[in-house]
Amino acid sequence: MRIEKTILANLVHNENFCRKVLPHIDPTYFSDRREKILATEIIKFFSEFNKPATNEILAIEVGNRTDINEVESKELQQYISELTPTDTVQDWLEVETESFCKQRAVYNAIMDSIRIIEGKDKQRQQDAIPSLLSDALAVSFDNHIGHDYLEDFEARWDFYHRVEEKLPFDLDMLNTITKGGLSKKTLNIILAGTGVGKSLFMCHVAATSLMQGRNVLYITMEMAEERIAERIDANLLNLGMDELAVVDRELFERRVQKVQSKTQGKLIVKEYPTASAHSGHFRALLEELKMKREFKPDIVFVDYLNICASSRLKLGASVNSYTYIKSIAEELRGLAGEYNVPIVSATQTTRSGFTNSDPGLEDTSESFGLPATADLMLALVSTEELEELGQIMVKQLKNRYADPGNYKRFVIGVDRSKMKLYNVEVGAQSNVGNQKSNTYTKEDIGDDTPLFDRSRKTKTIDAEFNF
Repeated sequence: MRIEKTILANLVHNENFCRKVLPHIDPTYFSDRREKILATEIIKFFSEFNKPATNEILAIEVGNRTDINEVESKELQQYISELTPTDTVQDWLEVETESFCKQRAVYNAIMDSIRIIEGKDKQRQQDAIPSLLSDALAVSFDNHIGHDYLEDFEARWDFYHRVEEKLPFDLDMLNTITKGGLSKKTLNIILAGTGVGKSLFMCHVAATSLMQGRNVLYITMEMAEERIAERIDANLLNLGMDELAVVDRELFERRVQKVQSKTQGKLIVKEYPTASAHSGHFRALLEELKMKREFKPDIVFVDYLNICASSRLKLGASVNSYTYIKSIAEELRGLAGEYNVPIVSATQTTRSGFTNSDPGLEDTSESFGLPATADLMLALVSTEELEELGQIMVKQLKNRYADPGNYKRFVIGVDRSKMKLYNVEVGAQSNVGNQKSNTYTKEDIGDDTPLFDRSRKTKTIDAEFNF
């Protein structure tokens, strides 16, 4: 049975299907004249009576038409008698019907465009062609036309009480401020100066996501693939960066195998030349990984946003950095929504922000449009005193997960030689957690109390492996 006949049969015998797809059906989608006539009659009856037409009704309506001859009338009556109920799975049929409508709409638009170009259409000019193609490509069965506040309260209640699937961190404070981890379809940005720890942060989160059994895609445009893998090796194999260059092959292989035994996830690192790749390249990569390796990431890292290209704009005299970087951010966030993953990326601070121990959104380099687009934006701050303590301070700049005023600032431990971040004691947060600025009075900290208490320089790393 042809898909056209199956569609017509279900428009007559399946009311749920009819109500969902009939608003998108156009008689011109059917190339067979008989099917075009029946589609017209089905649409006309439903529009008038808000009910699907039956075989009997169609037979009568067709018999009353004056634009068909006796032979056509007999063929139509025979065709109507063949429109019987089917056992077709409705979900499949809806998908196939939507595909059919899209294909026929595009075909009709192309044929109409050809007639316009050849001058056979006297009603439309060539400037109508873009809108014809645009309307055809926009054909969709999405029936959602808004949230009815009073009628849809049950769906709203379900939404409030639904447990959202998150990708948790291994760092308590990050889980606290994000209410359990990163949400899907979000863009999350790390702001820091050169050498503070943007790549370290992303490599650590990538490594821990892998050990949670997640599939991780790490896209780099700043460092070579091998350099990113080196940092992740240091993190997961519990070896210092210097040790990796001299480690025995047998020991290295044994530790890698132990990592393999502890996770079902995969981590793929892909390198692109600086400023040459955009969301279109990333989309093609995701599709290629899905086809060739059956790999679908749970989280994507882009290192880093400012050295991506835009798929929509070309940087030049007519496009400033604000518009260009904002465009990149919007494209990445769109990609996160399209593939249902969180994307984590980074950006540099301005020159003044590099030396600022209390950075703000205004210290974002190149474009303030980036923080306007991001869902979560965290600043990493490193000072000499923090370095001595083996800590790094995190400041919330923007947070759509929770109130950014809670735990505005906090510290986490850092082991730069092994590219690791770790939890510190709760007491270590007392001097930095909720201060409003980097200006402290005697009342804030006491006459003799140091800003960061050296007595709390303790690591509480939960060892993943016992090497």
